[in-house]
Amino acid sequence: MFDTNNEYHDMDQRLVVDLNQAAIDGIRAAGATMQAILVEGNSYTGAWTWTTCGNGDTLGGLTDPAYTIIYEMHQYFDHDGSGTHRDCVSPTIGAERIAAATKWLRDHGKKGIIGEFAGGDNPICVSGVEGMLSTMAQNADVWTGALWWGGGPMWGEYMFLIEPSHGVAYTNILPKLKKFL
Repeated sequence: MFDTNNEYHDMDQRLVVDLNQAAIDGIRAAGATMQAILVEGNSYTGAWTWTTCGNGDTLGGLTDPAYTIIYEMHQYFDHDGSGTHRDCVSPTIGAERIAAATKWLRDHGKKGIIGEFAGGDNPICVSGVEGMLSTMAQNADVWTGALWWGGGPMWGEYMFLIEPSHGVAYTNILPKLKKFL
């Protein structure tokens, strides 16, 4: 599996499309002919902005001779969608923020993955995360999975740390999400 880039932002949309296509073409030319390729959009590749920031209008035309493109989106549940705050907007924010992207994937016959998500260690955020994961499970024809952000021993006391055995997400949130594994 390949990922073309991480979180394009504030770039010309045509350049984002061209860079993704060049990466796909280069991966295939190098001999990797069947592996999935994750492509990312502009505006930090947010699922909640996928259809409003230009990604939905432009990235659907990417081509891959192996037909293995997976559209990677990131989704956080704080007020600005940045994942820099412990508090989440509401217990329903996860499902709400991926609704338009889910529709886009289905309408365009595409597959997606949430390549980054996380929420704070509190009931509102856990409900938001559960809502997103439930929505993804109900739409497994378009969503291929989701990856929690914030693992690794160098993160220290990071608020979303999922590092075994001491990370706050590992000890307090992951047990509540095991039903989605």
